[in-house]
Order: sequence, then C-alpha cells, then structure tokens
Amino acid sequence: MDQPELLPVLTRIADALERLAPVSDTHNDLNAADAFVWQADRSWLQPVPMVNKVDMELLQGIDRVRDILLDNTSRFAEGLPANNALLWGARGMGKSSLVKAAHAQVNQTQTDKILLIEIHREDIDSLPSLLTIIKASGRRAIVFCDDLSFDYDDTSYKSLKAVLEGGIEGRPENVIFYATSNRRHLMPRDMVENEGSTAINPSEAVEEKVSLSDRFGLWLGFHNCSQDVYFAMVEGYAKAHGLRLDAESLRAEAAEWAITRGSRSGRVAWQYVQDLAGRMGRRLA
Repeated sequence: MDQPELLPVLTRIADALERLAPVSDTHNDLNAADAFVWQADRSWLQPVPMVNKVDMELLQGIDRVRDILLDNTSRFAEGLPANNALLWGARGMGKSSLVKAAHAQVNQTQTDKILLIEIHREDIDSLPSLLTIIKASGRRAIVFCDDLSFDYDDTSYKSLKAVLEGGIEGRPENVIFYATSNRRHLMPRDMVENEGSTAINPSEAVEEKVSLSDRFGLWLGFHNCSQDVYFAMVEGYAKAHGLRLDAESLRAEAAEWAITRGSRSGRVAWQYVQDLAGRMGRRLA
C-alpha cells in the first residue's frame, strides 16, 4: 500500500482510538458538593450529591470513640490542630458510618463546610495528586479510605507514610486523613511475624512494616458488641423507620437473626431491620 492510500487508513484508526479513549475531566469544581469520590484514572473528583450515611444517634455502643472523632473533626473544621485517625477493629461496628456521620454533624454548624473525599484502597499511589488538587482549592477536606490494608508484595504503604507525615512537603494544612481497617497495624499479623523471622535485623524489619500506623495520631478501637447493645441498635433502627413490632418479638427475631449470622454488630442489626421492613411491606428511607 503506497502513501496516498495509507494516510486515510491511519486517519480512520486515529479517529477510532480517540472515540474509544475515556473523556478526561480536567476541571475539578470542589464547590459542586460536600462529598466526592476520587477517580484516579481520570484525576477527577466525582461529586456525591447525597452521602449514604447513618444518623449519629443511631450509632450505638461506640460513645467514647464517637466523641473523640467528633471533637477531632470539629477542631479541624475550625482551623485548629487535629490528627489523622485510624478506626480499626471488629467488622460491622460502625467505623465508616462514624466517619460519614461525624462529617455530616460537624457541617451542620459550619458556614464553610468541610469536604469528605473518598479514595479507594487501590488508588493510594495517586494520593499525592489528589492532595495537590485539594491544597490548591483552599477547601478543608477529610480524605477517607475505607478498609485500608496492605499485603505481602504491596509497597504503596511507603508512599502513604511519606504523604501523611514524612515527606518534604508533609500533609497540607487543609487536609486530614481518616482510614478504617480491620487490622490495627494495617497488615496481617503473619506478615509482620514473617518479616521478623526472616530479616537480618528483625526489630528493624517489623518497625518498617508497622510504622505506617504510627502516622495516625488517633487510634480508635471498635470491638464486638454485647447482646444489650445489639438490641439497642435494632430497636433504634426500627423506631427511626417506623417499624412497629412488640419489644419481645423484635428481640427474639433479632437474636435468632444474629445466631444465623454468627455475630452481633451494627451491620447485622441493619440487615435484620431490612428483612423486617421487607416482610412488613415497608420501604426504608
């Protein structure tokens, strides 16, 4: 094929590739909403018009950590010193719900509302780019990563360490980082033990792995709840959504539901309430 014939073919290929390429959002309007999800592949903050959250008063059995996180968030919103926070512990006990509830409650009293920006675990490497955008905007923002943890061959925790405290620039003054994890040190116990047993200097190897969690000034622990707290969760949800069932029957059903799930937690309580609402033919707001 000679050059005159080749040129139209190449032009059609280029046009097709351009149509297939994702649209790049170059403009991030941080005034478009109070919450965003970071889309790392497009360097775009996707606005979230309505956050999926639970009202603060429905979060039971976590009074102490609730007050600590709420106070820390309030100080940050007022421009006062505040700490990064790691919410760790039992599954389904309201770690991510508390972050979203604290953000919503603090914003009720703020003229200049703070942002809540969720970054996915797999996009942690792009955190420096996100922080650059937030810093330039001047808006105060909580960067939130749900279910943060690292595996054996994962080295992205090193970049997170630098961003949180250890880098040349450090964390921007208008940004705070909240994360939830089932692991207190963000890494499996056997991973830490393996490092300690195979390294030339075991203590240094372990410190390298667990020092990431030291970048969080607040460690807020969540633990499995008692049956009374579990019942309080169920009753709170049922009352909030207008589900009328006598207390004895409600508790008996809720207890049976927890037994079939093998655990008691806020998540299990909410799943039971959803089932109850469905059986009663009621919609949940």
